[in-house]
Amino acid sequence: MQRLGELTQYGSSDEGEASESSPPPAKRRKLPSLPESLRPGVPIDDPALHQGRVRTSPHVEGQYAAYVYLPLIVERRSPLHKLLSKAFASAKRAVPSLHSIGLPELPQTGNIQPHSVDHEDDHVLDVELHISLTRPVYLRAYQREDLKRAVKAIAKSHLAFPASLASFSELTNDERTRTFLAVEIGAGHDQLKILSDGLIPALRSLKQKEFYTEPRFHASFAWALLHGTYPSATTTENSTSPSAAATPSPGPLSASMSTDPTHPESNSGKTAAESSPNIFPTIPRFPPSLVHSLNDEFGEMLRARHVGTFDAREVHVKIGKDVFKWTLSGE
Repeated sequence: MQRLGELTQYGSSDEGEASESSPPPAKRRKLPSLPESLRPGVPIDDPALHQGRVRTSPHVEGQYAAYVYLPLIVERRSPLHKLLSKAFASAKRAVPSLHSIGLPELPQTGNIQPHSVDHEDDHVLDVELHISLTRPVYLRAYQREDLKRAVKAIAKSHLAFPASLASFSELTNDERTRTFLAVEIGAGHDQLKILSDGLIPALRSLKQKEFYTEPRFHASFAWALLHGTYPSATTTENSTSPSAAATPSPGPLSASMSTDPTHPESNSGKTAAESSPNIFPTIPRFPPSLVHSLNDEFGEMLRARHVGTFDAREVHVKIGKDVFKWTLSGE
């Protein structure tokens, strides 16, 4: 029994010595912060970098904007390129804040001379206009392949077809931030509707909006900002634009001109759009007579076989910055 007691005491003493000799727990050290250059950047929606255009859907990390369309290639020496350039120049005289899509913009120094758009310059390039088959949709990364497969499937099941342009028109985006000058499709409309309808099952499976029930297939070639693009804009009349007084404004006016809208940083670090919401001119809509006058002056030529007729040969899908293309092969 005594030996057992001694052993017990020895064990207790040994535990005490072991406890005294154990080092204190080490303190956890914080990892250093990543330098700014290595941190993932969040895209900044700065209208000053995009001619006053604003993002209609907020940026979401891992989400990709996408849409499906047929390309309309307008070669720089083609009659269609010359016609659209003349139509744009004519429209810009009525709406100075008009921007072209792909077409060369003329400097705003005095009146635009009609013969100036006839000049063939080496820096003028072919223009690719788009005939949309879907609305803009927003995909997660894992959904991109699903949309690509659907577009490839309709391309492989339909043949190329001839189409033609029929008239000029004004169309406004769903968010009412921009209005567009467009040329609408005449022949080929039914085939485009079949292609667009063929994407409905894929869009539904991706929980995206379908295209319009009665679509007006078109190719836009110019645009202007609408009133209300900048909610905090002050009310101003733009005496240089007939459209400013032609139609009552549906929202606050913003028609003052800026001679230098390209500097995104000014006024104590604010972007140009933040420091001056009036930096980009806006309109309530195009003058009511604009589209009518374009059709009167250029409509007949637009419908001429050698001008407005083209072959629809490919279908494209743009996902983020990437474009994927398939030939209408009809296998």
